[in-house]
Amino acid sequence: MGQQRIIIVGGGLAGAEAAWQASRLGVEVLLLEMKPLRFSPAHRSPLLGELVCSNSLRAESLENAVGLLKEEMRRLDSIIMRAADATRVPAGGALAVDREAFARTITQALEEEPRVEIRRALVERIPDHEGPVILSTGPLTEGSLARDLADLAGGEDLYFYDAIAPIVEADSIDMEVAFRASRYGKGGDDYLNCPLDRSQYEAFVEALLQAKKVPTRDFEREILFSGCMPIEAMAERGRDTLRFGPMKPVGLVDPRTGKEPYAVVQLRQDDVRASLYNMVGFQTKLTYPEQERVFRMIPGLQRARFHRLGSLHRNTYLNAPRVLLPTLQVRGRPNLWVAGQLTGVEGYVESTAMGLLAGVNAARWIRGEDLLVPPETTAMGALVHYITTASPRGFQPMNVNFGLFPPLPGRMKKALRRRAMALRALEELENWMRTWRKEGP
Repeated sequence: MGQQRIIIVGGGLAGAEAAWQASRLGVEVLLLEMKPLRFSPAHRSPLLGELVCSNSLRAESLENAVGLLKEEMRRLDSIIMRAADATRVPAGGALAVDREAFARTITQALEEEPRVEIRRALVERIPDHEGPVILSTGPLTEGSLARDLADLAGGEDLYFYDAIAPIVEADSIDMEVAFRASRYGKGGDDYLNCPLDRSQYEAFVEALLQAKKVPTRDFEREILFSGCMPIEAMAERGRDTLRFGPMKPVGLVDPRTGKEPYAVVQLRQDDVRASLYNMVGFQTKLTYPEQERVFRMIPGLQRARFHRLGSLHRNTYLNAPRVLLPTLQVRGRPNLWVAGQLTGVEGYVESTAMGLLAGVNAARWIRGEDLLVPPETTAMGALVHYITTASPRGFQPMNVNFGLFPPLPGRMKKALRRRAMALRALEELENWMRTWRKEGP
């Protein structure tokens, strides 16, 4: 049906995954990526699948919905999960990666795939193509292409602000102060922890509240996604907010004192060589000089060298309940798919999952096969169901969570219920996969 090639615009996580899945089904793909001809304000590398914010893909456990989603994607032969598993770095109960090795692995796999052509090109408008087109340009889409997307959304300009945490060079961390440990011992000593006593914490919060921020542009309202709330915005909610949030000391014992600190800043390994550490939960919109001044007040970081400072950027997404079908096709435009964060999901793994589904369905469209919608009882299906059936009024991005799943009958403890939901999801995923994979390429 249509031209026998899929055009994918954008080579981030979702676009790379879509290209991989379509090629696995025997379909030719043209992947258009603007880097290195142009970089967004948040991107630095010409590689495909670049991680912009954290290097963590979050929890691994099946009792966590994102851990379940990762396992579903592994069973669906996700290239992103292959790369993540191959380039992982210590992160306790989370899956974190060496971001450069991760992106290099993805890029190499697609460059070596004979059915995928990668073309470095600027795309100013939605391609006029009779065959399938997948838009996976990411949350920093701008210019005339962003206006095309706004037209798809009925002229609405939907967005929120996303923040990036700083990265510290490991040899600039004072290990006479910082100590290694994971919360409750999960993962051994995967994190570096900078302890603060009460007076240090209160001085830090006061400095944070008084620090200069990058101003929001006059014509844009500031809408912050709660999962990426800047640390200074959290502090404004109350002086103890950070101590019960990203700086909570619970489950961490300073081996020098045998006690939990009053507050703690955790640093997570960011590369295989352990030369870089990410400041966990420290997304920020402070000016660069203020970041260096305030964050060097943290014990152990007095002489910190910052490989990258934090920033805040605008994220664009569609009002999916109005615009998208559960197959991720745009309503009224059956040859146009949207993938990644543009669909209204939040998070690396969730964005990739939308690319996976879009790639499979675009390939099946070319092959004249029925399009797929994953069962709502799976993590992927629950997420798709949310973004396409939620109320369009005030629609906001969503991470995958067990609250999106159909409930189980009866009452049981939270951990047991989540485990049961995960086992149900994996069983129904396997049943669903058997119904369409037997068709063969």
